[in-house]
Formats: sequence, structure tokens, C-alpha cells
Amino acid sequence: MTAATDKSAFWMGLRDGLPFVFIVVPFAILFGVVAIDAGLSLAQTLGFTILVIAGAAQFAAVQLMLDNAAIGFVLLAALAVNLRMAMYSAALVPYLGAAPLWQRALISYLNFDQSYMMSIAKFEETPEMSVPDRTAYFLGVATAIAPLWCVATLVGALVGKAIPEAFAIDFVLPIAFLSMVAPMLRTLAHVAAALVSIAVSMVLIGLPSGSGLLIAALCAMGTGVMVESWMERARG
Repeated sequence: MTAATDKSAFWMGLRDGLPFVFIVVPFAILFGVVAIDAGLSLAQTLGFTILVIAGAAQFAAVQLMLDNAAIGFVLLAALAVNLRMAMYSAALVPYLGAAPLWQRALISYLNFDQSYMMSIAKFEETPEMSVPDRTAYFLGVATAIAPLWCVATLVGALVGKAIPEAFAIDFVLPIAFLSMVAPMLRTLAHVAAALVSIAVSMVLIGLPSGSGLLIAALCAMGTGVMVESWMERARG
């Protein structure tokens, strides 16, 4: 596999990741605003974004901080929200597991919703891609998104107070989640997990410190596993 082919796959990934910029940038600006409002310093906000680089977990943690939840509960909620990353990693192993260690380490850091979603779809659509091509494609998608996520967080943290209420960007949060989740509802297990999470979170919406959301996430994961197991037995 030539370096030129790797480069071509990288630029293909970069191109495919660019449309997400229109969602990621306002999403990150909103996080910068919310984090500063929650009492985090500029350094803490940027550190949070650079180290965690997972919007859903970051918003969940900050929301619980605003609710004065215990630090242990904040960490548990963020971990529960990010458990999907472990499933993403497992799904990527057949395609990227043979990559060099340093590349796998970089992929694990940049393994977020958009980079996983675009890459796994491309790998399934083009099974003849080599491991270097797959790696280059994944990093291309992530390169289109990750730097802007950090820069836009900085912008939100610095100028959030100056954004007029008429230009409120909180509408971006549900749109961002819908744009990421909807294309991934491809099996009965996915749909069942989504429906259970919605139902349980609505029933438990009155629980303090976002605990209803945590319970809903756990119920959804359990539902997904059970439905997937049932489907495997039915196919067997």
C-alpha cells in the first residue's frame, strides 16, 4: 500500500467529516458557555474538552455539577454515558486492530461518535480497504472535527457572555444528538434500546441530579444486549 493511497484515504475521510462541522462548532461553543456558567475556569474548560473529547459526557457532567451532585455521581454518570465508546472500540477491532500501536492509541483518543459512525459505515461499504487506508480514513474524519471542537469550546468560553439571547444556540444540543443517533438505529436492538431509554427517562424525569438519565442509560444498554442475544438465538 503506497503512501499516496493512504493520503487519498485521509483526504476522503476529511471530506466526509466536514459536514459535521456545522453541528460540532455551535455544539462546542455551547459547551464553552455552559462550562463557564457552571463555575469552571478557562483552563478547566479547555482541559475538560481536550482530555475527554466527548460532548455527551461533558454536558452530562457539567449539568450534574450545576445540580451540585456529588463528585462520585458526576464521574459515574459520565462513565455510563461514555460506555458506548467501549462498544465502538470493539466494533473497530476487526478493521483497525492490526494497525501499529501508536496509531491504535491515537484512534482510541479520537474515537467519538462522528469518527466512529462515518468510519464504520465506510469500512462496511468498502471491505477491500487495507488497514493503512482504514486508519488514514478514520484519522481524516477525526481531523475535520476534533481541532474545531477544541477551538469552538475556547470561543464559547471567551465570548459566551456576549452572545445575545436572541442568538441562543441551545437548540443545537438536541439537533446534534439526533444527527448522530438517528443514522445508527439500524437494527432492532438499536431501536429497542432507544425506545427504552426515552420511556424510562421520561418516567424518571423528576429524580434529582439527573439520576433518571443514568438509570435510563443502564436500562437501554441492558435492553440492547437482551434483544441482540435474542436475535442471535433466532438466527442460530
